[in-house]
Amino acid sequence: MLTLAGLNTHYGASHILQGVDLDLPRGRIAGLLGRNGVGKTTTVKTIMGLVPPSGGSVLLDGRAITSWPAHKIARAGVAYVPEGRLIFPDLSVVENIKVAERSPAKAWPLPRLFELFPSLRERQTNRGSELSGGEQQMLAVARALISDPKVLLLDEPSQGLAPLVVRELARVIRHLREEGVTILLIEQNMKLAEAVADELHIMVKGRIVYSAERDRFRAEEAQVRARYLTV
Repeated sequence: MLTLAGLNTHYGASHILQGVDLDLPRGRIAGLLGRNGVGKTTTVKTIMGLVPPSGGSVLLDGRAITSWPAHKIARAGVAYVPEGRLIFPDLSVVENIKVAERSPAKAWPLPRLFELFPSLRERQTNRGSELSGGEQQMLAVARALISDPKVLLLDEPSQGLAPLVVRELARVIRHLREEGVTILLIEQNMKLAEAVADELHIMVKGRIVYSAERDRFRAEEAQVRARYLTV
């Protein structure tokens, strides 16, 4: 479904992504873990066309989308939930969602989104600024889903959320997988990533240095944490 092959990205003279390879099959969740500053967010921004790659390729369903503009990548079926949510504070819940609807949604129309996120249904006339942090995160996910994406990019969705809200987020992510949505999850929260991802990848200095299915990752978690994730 989503393939990264030898992906390189620079910010000026800084070489951020250094030959990233990742193959994410349809209907699976991949968790990408790593310390701050290793290139995780740059990875999703490069996929989404927000940062131009300096080498390598991005393929969606076998079709090269490398260096396409972001709006064209979105139309091809990639949706992005950015770190920090970036909802519109002065728009209502419904307006925030529908701003991303390119044509009448088929897989994720507004009534179905309100079934998935009942708290948003209750707050649908509230402005974005009037929502809690957890509600804003659910709103950002709903806004992405209304575009009926093939691939969903989630960048640090649990950031700043209370444990109860993180558990609700995990429920939503599992449900999306059951519905066939392919997800690349960028996370600092290892417990969340381990709970929902089918496969986990560790990034260090712009390279993926470790990849494993969830069961193997759990068996090797202590060694992986000590080697790659502790400061």
